[in-house]
Amino acid sequence: MTTRIHAPHRREVLAGLGASAAGLIVGGAGPSVTAQLALQARPATLALRPGQPATSIWELAAVSHLRDVRLKRFDRCQVVFSNNLPVPIAPVWYSLHAPMAADPLRGRAPAAPDATETSIISVPNAGTLLADFRLFEHRLQQPARALPIIVAETGPVAVDHDELLLIQEWRLRPDGTAVPPGQDPKDTTPLYTINGRTSFELSASAGERLRLRFINGSQRSVLAIKLENHEVRVMALDGQPAEPFPARNGALVLAPGARADAFVDAASSAPFMLHDGKAVRQVGHLTVSGKLERAPLPPPQPLPPNDLPEKLDLRAALRFDVALGTADAGWARPATFSTASAPAFRAKTGRTVVLALQNPAPVTTVFHLHGHHFRLLDKLDDGWKPYWLDTLAIEPGQTQRIAFAATSPGRWLIESVVTDWAAPRLVRWYGVE
Repeated sequence: MTTRIHAPHRREVLAGLGASAAGLIVGGAGPSVTAQLALQARPATLALRPGQPATSIWELAAVSHLRDVRLKRFDRCQVVFSNNLPVPIAPVWYSLHAPMAADPLRGRAPAAPDATETSIISVPNAGTLLADFRLFEHRLQQPARALPIIVAETGPVAVDHDELLLIQEWRLRPDGTAVPPGQDPKDTTPLYTINGRTSFELSASAGERLRLRFINGSQRSVLAIKLENHEVRVMALDGQPAEPFPARNGALVLAPGARADAFVDAASSAPFMLHDGKAVRQVGHLTVSGKLERAPLPPPQPLPPNDLPEKLDLRAALRFDVALGTADAGWARPATFSTASAPAFRAKTGRTVVLALQNPAPVTTVFHLHGHHFRLLDKLDDGWKPYWLDTLAIEPGQTQRIAFAATSPGRWLIESVVTDWAAPRLVRWYGVE
């Protein structure tokens, strides 16, 4: 369900969104719309250098949300997307698995400049999602800031604060301008922000339980984030609940685009430290006030499940080898991608699929699976890690095996990009029939 009109004023976007949603509900054309979201692709600036002019960027922004974008599991959401940029572009959703026509590389053109599109999306899973422009790097004249989306569980979760921490990497020239990913970063300096700030500040009272939703919004770098002197319990990865486990040495290691929900019981003031593989730097601070006035909280219970399969039939699985990023394996840049190309693999709905992901590159390569979450298999294929992922960093020359249940019919993308700022992002597709 897609229509196009000329880009309206912000007030008109919001008014039109509400009116059309009401029309769908009253008219009975399909299930009722339960949420509305007005998005804009637009120019923006970030204050990345104290005392210096702001840096120009592009961003995907939610017009009607002053803070975080929050939806609920099972929402049917009407999205009004306005493109206020000078190039055709569209949001690409990560961890949204419902069949949808909103993927601009699978048969639908992105929105033209000064155009608006209205579409309906279903939200079957709770979790931390991400929408951004990374598939359109060839068109970006400025680096872009992604938009996190929180989808709340249907029942309450026992935390005192629920906070998003979007980590992003910028490459700045001496004059303060920024280089988009996919271009040569010569003579640039890396700089990191959390929620658009070079120094992120968070406050809590002693003994409060925090849900921290960490997102690596960087386009190329694997990052480790740590809150000093606190136990960090991992509760969800890539938007899917996990069996709770403590982060190794209190640090979360995130591939580009990866997400981790962690519970932290505030004990004392402490810095957030970031490691990009080359240097460690402070990127924020937790300020804890007061004294602990209640008994320590019991270990957290697992988050409510999203109804992914409990078991995968590895014995009867379809098995495919996928070499990441090799020119002779069908990978293409998004600008030249076509679903007329040969698929990486096909599977019937309901089958278990095992992929052997091979990284022949001399640097770490990041793999992303659209449409499904997967289990990371143990080395002997006799079990899997107790969490689901949709993004995985694979070290040079290594092979990792993953497995997923093919439950979402359609044509879905897979992505491959090496952890080099100038490297191109590559895509292929697979089919579930």
